[in-house]
Amino acid sequence: MAVDVTDPSESRILVWDLPTRVFHWMLVVTLVGSWVTHEMGLEWTELHMWFGYTALGLVVFRIIWGLVGPAHARFASFIASPGRTVGYAKHWLAGDPPRYTGHNPLGGWAIIAMLLVVLLQAVSGLFNSDDIMYSGPWHGSVSERTVDLMHEIHEINFNILLLLAALHLGAIFSYWVRWRVDLLRPMISGLKPLHLADPDHGIAGQRLLLAVIALGLATAVVWLVVSSAPTPSAEDFF
Repeated sequence: MAVDVTDPSESRILVWDLPTRVFHWMLVVTLVGSWVTHEMGLEWTELHMWFGYTALGLVVFRIIWGLVGPAHARFASFIASPGRTVGYAKHWLAGDPPRYTGHNPLGGWAIIAMLLVVLLQAVSGLFNSDDIMYSGPWHGSVSERTVDLMHEIHEINFNILLLLAALHLGAIFSYWVRWRVDLLRPMISGLKPLHLADPDHGIAGQRLLLAVIALGLATAVVWLVVSSAPTPSAEDFF
Protein backbone atom coordinates (compact mmCIF):
# COMPACT_ATOMS: atom_id res chain seq x y z
CA MET A 1 0.00 0.00 0.00
CA ALA A 2 1.32 3.43 -0.92
CA VAL A 3 0.34 4.98 2.41
CA ASP A 4 1.99 3.32 5.36
CA VAL A 5 2.58 4.14 9.01
CA THR A 6 6.04 4.56 10.45
CA ASP A 7 7.55 6.13 13.53
CA PRO A 8 5.56 9.33 14.20
CA SER A 9 8.67 10.94 15.63
CA GLU A 10 10.43 10.96 12.25
CA SER A 11 11.51 14.16 10.53
CA ARG A 12 8.88 16.40 9.01
CA ILE A 13 8.88 18.98 6.25
CA LEU A 14 6.96 22.23 5.90
CA VAL A 15 4.10 21.79 3.42
CA TRP A 16 1.30 24.15 4.46
CA ASP A 17 2.24 27.81 4.84
CA LEU A 18 0.89 29.90 7.69
CA PRO A 19 -1.51 32.01 5.57
CA THR A 20 -3.10 28.86 4.13
CA ARG A 21 -3.53 27.39 7.60
CA VAL A 22 -4.97 30.62 9.04
CA PHE A 23 -7.37 30.84 6.10
CA HIS A 24 -8.53 27.25 6.69
CA TRP A 25 -9.35 27.72 10.37
CA MET A 26 -10.76 31.23 9.91
CA LEU A 27 -13.14 29.84 7.31
CA VAL A 28 -14.24 27.15 9.76
CA VAL A 29 -14.91 29.78 12.45
CA THR A 30 -16.71 32.03 9.98
CA LEU A 31 -19.00 29.32 8.63
CA VAL A 32 -19.85 28.02 12.10
CA GLY A 33 -20.47 31.59 13.25
CA SER A 34 -22.75 32.24 10.28
CA TRP A 35 -24.74 29.12 11.04
CA VAL A 36 -25.04 29.83 14.77
CA THR A 37 -26.07 33.47 14.33
CA HIS A 38 -28.71 32.47 11.79
CA GLU A 39 -30.19 29.91 14.16
CA MET A 40 -30.18 32.31 17.12
CA GLY A 41 -32.76 34.65 15.63
CA LEU A 42 -33.26 38.05 14.04
CA GLU A 43 -31.41 39.98 16.74
CA TRP A 44 -28.23 38.29 15.53
CA THR A 45 -28.74 39.25 11.88
CA GLU A 46 -26.17 42.05 11.86
CA LEU A 47 -23.45 39.75 13.20
CA HIS A 48 -24.55 37.12 10.68
CA MET A 49 -23.99 39.68 7.93
CA TRP A 50 -20.50 40.45 9.21
CA PHE A 51 -19.67 36.76 9.15
CA GLY A 52 -20.86 36.77 5.55
CA TYR A 53 -18.59 39.69 4.65
CA THR A 54 -15.70 37.87 6.33
CA ALA A 55 -16.42 34.70 4.38
CA LEU A 56 -16.43 36.69 1.14
CA GLY A 57 -13.11 38.29 2.04
CA LEU A 58 -11.59 34.93 2.90
CA VAL A 59 -12.62 33.45 -0.44
CA VAL A 60 -11.21 36.42 -2.34
CA PHE A 61 -7.98 36.08 -0.34
CA ARG A 62 -7.77 32.35 -1.14
CA ILE A 63 -8.28 33.00 -4.84
CA ILE A 64 -5.41 35.49 -4.81
CA TRP A 65 -3.31 33.14 -2.69
CA GLY A 66 -4.04 30.31 -5.09
CA LEU A 67 -2.24 32.32 -7.74
CA VAL A 68 0.72 33.79 -5.85
CA GLY A 69 1.17 31.68 -2.70
CA PRO A 70 3.76 28.95 -2.05
CA ALA A 71 3.75 25.81 -4.18
CA HIS A 72 1.14 23.67 -2.43
CA ALA A 73 -1.27 26.59 -1.95
CA ARG A 74 -1.45 27.26 -5.68
CA PHE A 75 -4.35 26.01 -7.75
CA ALA A 76 -1.92 24.78 -10.39
CA SER A 77 -0.51 22.27 -7.90
CA PHE A 78 -3.77 20.51 -7.05
CA ILE A 79 -6.30 21.00 -9.87
CA ALA A 80 -6.04 17.64 -11.62
CA SER A 81 -7.49 16.37 -14.88
CA PRO A 82 -10.64 14.22 -14.76
CA GLY A 83 -8.66 11.12 -15.68
CA ARG A 84 -6.11 11.67 -12.95
CA THR A 85 -8.86 12.35 -10.43
CA VAL A 86 -10.78 9.20 -11.35
CA GLY A 87 -7.55 7.22 -11.20
CA TYR A 88 -6.85 8.46 -7.70
CA ALA A 89 -10.41 7.65 -6.63
CA LYS A 90 -10.00 4.07 -7.87
CA HIS A 91 -6.75 3.66 -5.95
CA TRP A 92 -8.41 5.17 -2.86
CA LEU A 93 -11.30 2.73 -3.03
CA ALA A 94 -8.84 -0.12 -3.49
CA GLY A 95 -7.00 0.97 -0.34
CA ASP A 96 -3.82 1.97 -2.17
CA PRO A 97 -3.90 5.76 -2.75
CA PRO A 98 -0.77 7.36 -4.22
CA ARG A 99 1.18 9.69 -1.96
CA TYR A 100 0.84 13.43 -2.50
CA THR A 101 2.89 15.99 -0.61
CA GLY A 102 0.17 18.61 -1.08
CA HIS A 103 -3.50 18.08 -1.87
CA ASN A 104 -4.45 14.90 -3.69
CA PRO A 105 -6.73 15.25 -6.78
CA LEU A 106 -9.94 14.57 -4.83
CA GLY A 107 -8.94 16.99 -2.10
CA GLY A 108 -8.03 19.61 -4.68
CA TRP A 109 -11.44 19.51 -6.34
CA ALA A 110 -13.08 19.54 -2.92
CA ILE A 111 -11.31 22.84 -2.22
CA ILE A 112 -12.54 24.32 -5.49
CA ALA A 113 -16.09 23.17 -4.74
CA MET A 114 -15.97 24.63 -1.23
CA LEU A 115 -14.66 27.99 -2.44
CA LEU A 116 -17.36 28.23 -5.10
CA VAL A 117 -20.14 27.27 -2.70
CA VAL A 118 -18.98 29.70 0.00
CA LEU A 119 -18.62 32.44 -2.62
CA LEU A 120 -22.17 31.82 -3.83
CA GLN A 121 -23.45 31.81 -0.26
CA ALA A 122 -21.76 35.10 0.54
CA VAL A 123 -22.81 36.83 -2.69
CA SER A 124 -26.44 35.68 -2.46
CA GLY A 125 -26.52 36.98 1.11
CA LEU A 126 -25.76 40.49 -0.16
CA PHE A 127 -29.29 40.60 -1.60
CA ASN A 128 -31.15 39.09 1.37
CA SER A 129 -33.25 40.78 4.05
CA ASP A 130 -34.82 39.79 7.34
CA ASP A 131 -37.84 41.92 6.28
CA ILE A 132 -37.73 43.81 9.58
CA MET A 133 -34.49 45.59 10.48
CA TYR A 134 -31.60 44.45 8.30
CA SER A 135 -31.02 43.92 4.62
CA GLY A 136 -28.01 43.07 2.53
CA PRO A 137 -26.33 46.08 0.88
CA TRP A 138 -27.62 45.17 -2.58
CA HIS A 139 -31.14 44.18 -1.50
CA GLY A 140 -32.76 47.41 -2.64
CA SER A 141 -31.02 47.56 -6.03
CA VAL A 142 -32.72 44.54 -7.62
CA SER A 143 -36.25 43.44 -8.31
CA GLU A 144 -38.35 41.52 -5.82
CA ARG A 145 -38.13 38.51 -8.11
CA THR A 146 -34.34 38.63 -7.96
CA VAL A 147 -34.44 38.99 -4.18
CA ASP A 148 -36.67 35.91 -3.95
CA LEU A 149 -34.29 34.01 -6.23
CA MET A 150 -31.26 35.00 -4.17
CA HIS A 151 -33.07 34.00 -0.98
CA GLU A 152 -33.85 30.59 -2.45
CA ILE A 153 -30.26 30.16 -3.62
CA HIS A 154 -29.04 31.12 -0.15
CA GLU A 155 -31.24 28.45 1.45
CA ILE A 156 -30.46 25.64 -1.01
CA ASN A 157 -26.77 26.45 -1.23
CA PHE A 158 -26.48 26.26 2.55
CA ASN A 159 -27.54 22.61 2.40
CA ILE A 160 -24.89 21.98 -0.25
CA LEU A 161 -22.37 23.66 2.04
CA LEU A 162 -23.38 21.36 4.88
CA LEU A 163 -22.96 18.35 2.59
CA LEU A 164 -19.47 19.43 1.55
CA ALA A 165 -18.51 19.98 5.19
CA ALA A 166 -19.80 16.50 6.07
CA LEU A 167 -17.82 14.96 3.19
CA HIS A 168 -14.71 16.82 4.33
CA LEU A 169 -15.07 15.52 7.88
CA GLY A 170 -15.80 12.06 6.52
CA ALA A 171 -12.61 12.10 4.46
CA ILE A 172 -10.54 13.13 7.50
CA PHE A 173 -12.12 10.34 9.54
CA SER A 174 -11.64 7.73 6.81
CA TYR A 175 -7.92 8.48 6.40
CA TRP A 176 -7.45 8.04 10.13
CA VAL A 177 -9.49 4.84 10.37
CA ARG A 178 -8.06 3.15 7.27
CA TRP A 179 -4.42 4.23 7.41
CA ARG A 180 -3.93 6.11 10.69
CA VAL A 181 -3.11 9.20 8.65
CA ASP A 182 -3.78 12.41 10.60
CA LEU A 183 -4.86 15.16 8.20
CA LEU A 184 -5.64 17.67 10.94
CA ARG A 185 -2.23 18.02 12.58
CA PRO A 186 -0.43 19.15 9.39
CA MET A 187 -3.07 21.83 8.90
CA ILE A 188 -2.23 23.11 12.38
CA SER A 189 1.56 22.85 12.33
CA GLY A 190 2.13 23.00 8.58
CA LEU A 191 4.42 19.97 8.85
CA LYS A 192 4.05 16.56 7.25
CA PRO A 193 6.06 13.45 8.21
CA LEU A 194 8.40 12.19 5.52
CA HIS A 195 6.53 8.93 5.01
CA LEU A 196 3.59 11.04 3.77
CA ALA A 197 5.50 13.66 1.78
CA ASP A 198 8.34 13.94 -0.71
CA PRO A 199 11.29 15.55 1.12
CA ASP A 200 12.20 17.41 -2.07
CA HIS A 201 8.79 19.08 -2.28
CA GLY A 202 8.68 21.01 0.99
CA ILE A 203 8.27 24.79 0.87
CA ALA A 204 11.20 27.03 1.74
CA GLY A 205 9.25 30.13 2.75
CA GLN A 206 5.75 31.28 3.65
CA ARG A 207 5.56 34.62 1.80
CA LEU A 208 4.03 36.42 4.76
CA LEU A 209 4.48 39.92 3.35
CA LEU A 210 2.77 38.84 0.15
CA ALA A 211 -0.03 37.35 2.27
CA VAL A 212 -0.55 40.70 4.02
CA ILE A 213 -0.80 42.40 0.62
CA ALA A 214 -3.27 39.73 -0.58
CA LEU A 215 -5.34 40.20 2.56
CA GLY A 216 -5.38 43.95 2.01
CA LEU A 217 -6.58 43.46 -1.56
CA ALA A 218 -9.29 41.04 -0.43
CA THR A 219 -10.45 43.49 2.24
CA ALA A 220 -10.54 46.27 -0.34
CA VAL A 221 -12.67 44.14 -2.67
CA VAL A 222 -15.22 43.44 0.06
CA TRP A 223 -15.27 47.09 1.11
CA LEU A 224 -15.89 48.17 -2.49
CA VAL A 225 -18.66 45.61 -2.93
CA VAL A 226 -20.44 46.74 0.22
CA SER A 227 -19.78 50.49 0.05
CA SER A 228 -20.71 50.85 -3.62
CA ALA A 229 -24.22 49.51 -3.00
CA PRO A 230 -27.05 52.08 -3.27
CA THR A 231 -28.26 53.51 0.04
CA PRO A 232 -31.41 51.60 1.03
CA SER A 233 -34.66 53.46 1.42
CA ALA A 234 -37.25 52.89 4.12
CA GLU A 235 -39.37 50.88 1.66
CA ASP A 236 -36.61 48.27 1.43
CA PHE A 237 -37.45 47.07 4.94
CA PHE A 238 -41.21 46.79 4.52
